Amino acid sequence: MKVNDIRKMTTEEINKKIVDTKQELFNLRFQSSLGNLEKPSRIRELRHDVARCKTVLREREMEAK
Repeated sequence: MKVNDIRKMTTEEINKKIVDTKQELFNLRFQSSLGNLEKPSRIRELRHDVARCKTVLREREMEAK
């Protein structure tokens, strides 16, 4: 997901996206431990998506102050 796409989302949508992404990340880590993971690079993508979302939320928080 691109940063510009995230910036167009509302704060509630971003928080929902973080929760969903973390859940998917958990499932992929579980699959990885079992050896059933098809696309290991997806874990990295999801971690980066969470970081991007949190960065945008932090930017908004700093703007509000």
